[in-house]
Order: sequence, then C-alpha cells, then structure tokens
Amino acid sequence: MKSLRHIFLCSIFFFNNAPIASEVDNSYQKQSLLAVLYKRTSAEYKANTFQVYSSAKNNIDKALQDKSWTALLNQDKDYQNLPPAVILDIDETVLDNSEHQVRSIKNGTNYPVGWKEWVSEETAGALPGVKEYLTYADTKGVKIFYVTNRTHDLEEYTRNNLKALGLPLDNDMDVLMMKNEKGWTSDKTSRRDLIKKNFRVIHIFGDQLDDFIPLQKTATNITSRKALIDQYSDMWGEKWYMLINPMYGEWEEALYEHCWSCFPEESDRVIQRLKALD
Repeated sequence: MKSLRHIFLCSIFFFNNAPIASEVDNSYQKQSLLAVLYKRTSAEYKANTFQVYSSAKNNIDKALQDKSWTALLNQDKDYQNLPPAVILDIDETVLDNSEHQVRSIKNGTNYPVGWKEWVSEETAGALPGVKEYLTYADTKGVKIFYVTNRTHDLEEYTRNNLKALGLPLDNDMDVLMMKNEKGWTSDKTSRRDLIKKNFRVIHIFGDQLDDFIPLQKTATNITSRKALIDQYSDMWGEKWYMLINPMYGEWEEALYEHCWSCFPEESDRVIQRLKALD
C-alpha cells in the first residue's frame, strides 16, 4: 500500500507541474516533443552535425584535385573542366529552425502556422560546423549554392539571415534558389540540373533524401527508401552528406504512404506508426 500511495502522490505532482502537458492538448505536438528536445539539448546531435561538416571539409582538397569527382547523378561528360561548386539545402542543413518547433509545441500549432513570422525574424542560427566548412570552401574558390524549398516570398529574409551569420552568399549570380522561383517545384532536380550545366558539384548536403535524389524516386515506401541508401552507397560520406532531422520530413510521410489526407485522424496515424514498428 505504501508504494501505491507513493506512485499516486508522484502522479499528482507530475500533472500539477507539467505546464506543457496542461497547456498543449495536441497529440502532434506531444509526438514532436522528444525529437525537438533531442536536437536542442543533446550533445550527440551537435557531435553528429559537426562530424558531418568536419569530414566534408577535410576532403575538399581531394575533391578539387580529382577532376573526375562529381556529386551529381548523370553529370554531363565534359564536366571535368568546369569550376567547382557545392549544393546545400537550408532548413536543418544550414539553418537551425528548432525554435520554430518549440513555439509550435508551446502554442499548440502546426506548420505552416507561425513559419513566415519565424523566418521574417532572420534569427535562425547556423548548424555546428557549417560556417567552418563553407568558409574553407569559399577560400578555395568553390561556388556555394543554397537550394531550398523555402518559398520565393521568403527570399529576402533568408538572404539576410545567411548574411547575418557571416555565411558566403555571392551576388554575381543566383545562388539562393527558392521554391516557386522561376517555376521551380518541390522537386529540386531541375535546380540541380541547372547548376550542373556550368559547375562540377563536389558535395551535396541535405536532411531529406530528395536533397540528393529525384523526388519521384524518394516518395515511396519505407523499404524502397532504405534501398536507395544501398543503391548509392558509394556517395554517402564522401560526396553526399545527410544531416539528421528527427523533427519532420519525408521519413514521416512514408509512414502514411505519402498521403496525409488518407489518415485524417490522429488515431489513424498512430496505428500507422505502430505498424511501422513491425
């Protein structure tokens, strides 16, 4: 009886002293809590991100010397004499938007609520290691392209944020390539194809599979997405660099068969998540 009484008292204490649980009655936010905490508080996340950029920085010289080196699929055959470039996604690859996720949890809201307001603040921080990598690449004459699915109306805010962090951002051509700009869709393939006409891309960075591979191939089931990693095993960690993003992304869409409307109720999505455990 004493142990049961102890559990009961601890339960009362917990529920009376958990402001997030009491203020936010939204299962999606509760689901996101640990993922956001992992990114914002864990030393492991910082180590992993720094490790990615440090490793890439250390092989820039090798990539520049090897004229056959290319990070793009189906690179034009005469690419070897083109000037070098790198391609980076922005959100959770260069810029840390976890503060927006924190606000969503506390306010009980979902994307896109609050997203434009967050971007307009121009205060997102840089991920560990990215500035050192980009600074070194810039000193080596490597052209830096940011290929993002932030929409075109957010370009000025994004540009200001990158500049405020001291990240390289050239003005001699369009190196900040946004969704909806020039008819570009969520699939980044056309933007990568445009870059490869004039540059030999040595590295690509992203937090989603479609930052590297055409969306039509990545928007598939869990097993097939994992098979893509094996298919391109010679690219990872040398020419392609994946940043870990546990907060959101195509990996979750795959749980719902890339059809959010097919599972409109949270209870349906919970069932899909449980099925994925098998």
